Amino acid sequence: MIAFTAAEIAEITNGRLDADPGITPLSVVTDSREATPGSLYVAKPGEQADGHDFVAAAFSRGAVLVLAERPVSGPDGEKYPAVMVPDAVLAMGALAAEAVRRIRSAKAAADGVLTVIGITGSAGKTTTKDLLAGILAQHGPTVAPQGSYNGEVGVPLTVFRADADTRYLVIEMGATGIGHIRYLADMVKPDIGVVLGVGTAHAGEFGGVENIAQAKGELLEALAPAGTAIINLDDERVAAMRSRTDAAVLGFSAEGRADAAVQAINPDTNAEGNPEFDLLLPGGEAGLHVSSRLIGSHHTGNLLAAAAAAFAAGVPGRDIAASLSTQTAASRWRMERTERPDGVTVINDAYNANPESMRAALRTLADLGRGRRTWAVLGAMLELGSDSIREHTAVGTQVVRLNISRLVVVGREARALYVSAVQEGSWGDECVFAETAEEAYTILDAELEPGDLVLFKSSNSVGLRHLGDRIALPPQSVQPADRGSNLL
Repeated sequence: MIAFTAAEIAEITNGRLDADPGITPLSVVTDSREATPGSLYVAKPGEQADGHDFVAAAFSRGAVLVLAERPVSGPDGEKYPAVMVPDAVLAMGALAAEAVRRIRSAKAAADGVLTVIGITGSAGKTTTKDLLAGILAQHGPTVAPQGSYNGEVGVPLTVFRADADTRYLVIEMGATGIGHIRYLADMVKPDIGVVLGVGTAHAGEFGGVENIAQAKGELLEALAPAGTAIINLDDERVAAMRSRTDAAVLGFSAEGRADAAVQAINPDTNAEGNPEFDLLLPGGEAGLHVSSRLIGSHHTGNLLAAAAAAFAAGVPGRDIAASLSTQTAASRWRMERTERPDGVTVINDAYNANPESMRAALRTLADLGRGRRTWAVLGAMLELGSDSIREHTAVGTQVVRLNISRLVVVGREARALYVSAVQEGSWGDECVFAETAEEAYTILDAELEPGDLVLFKSSNSVGLRHLGDRIALPPQSVQPADRGSNLL
């Protein structure tokens, strides 16, 4: 972390200093449980809890300063060392922006360079971020988000892990409205911007897909003319973003677009569902073959995006192809495959879901399940607004047309999916509706057989990833009365 004194933090954030000006935090946390000796604790208000209620807990774990919106006193009435600000989250952003500026300055003074890469898109951000970080880490100190830290809190927390030795800073950028990505881009000032796709995720919050496209393109608008825009030419809305940047444009395509500088030649998947292709990069370097260890043909686009960004950052083509061929999924619940000892295969892809990723996961299930009994355990896709019923209905229809053997729909918000599958397929007990994850667990625990392949997919807050984890565990030798007692 770049060091800031308490006095500097107050100046950068336009805050009021109520502490020894020389206090110099060693880390920044927003969760009091993560505080360690020397931490700056950011007491931000949240949807479920107010960080100000946990200031004492943070200091008990070693925090030395709090960034707060109101004074907080200890049990004896003493005030904790603090910088008082109107908005703790915006103050974090200001501090992160200054951290990036100081890192660039320090690198320049030492004849070095910091390359900042921003990644956005409706699906695939975390996978692409992980792949790119894996490539870049072999060529210099690299900082990338933990999990899916991609918002106004997560991006600053990622920045605070960087220091003057950092060569590459990879930033994942999410948004739920117009202006959000512009705010994040202004904070980190990316040299390379990657736009993966414009889908229907969060369409309800955005007010429509066109607004999503407007928001995602804000990343490209933030690039300097000396920067590079990496765009998915297979997505018409992304391809149209060429006109929104003065930076150089490097397009990629998994579908053979002739105007794409980065392409997958002869794309295919092997028997395990892993994408394979010959990688075409600018300059036409021969012999670049990628044999990925990720699951699903839909990852071809993510692999190409990571390759294009790494190429723009100066990594040789052979190193790119070699890295992409060795990396496995670095973040949990993204097409995470588990082979149970009894022969059941579990694919847990329930970290998040939108219509595009749901369709891709179901196609992968069908492809991998040839000759096996397949199960789709599906929950709601949230934040689709007025399109929710239509999109869930379409998924139910797709399940039937892909000849998935069994469908378990979990939760009332996904009931339209169940109804459409029954109507499309006139199914009997091949399709079941479960009110809760516990009901679904009971069904699966009783009916899964050796050789079955089961996919879990839902939006994050639905929680099917936890059900997937339970099912992925080997069956326990317990008495019938105890089966299923380990609740979610």
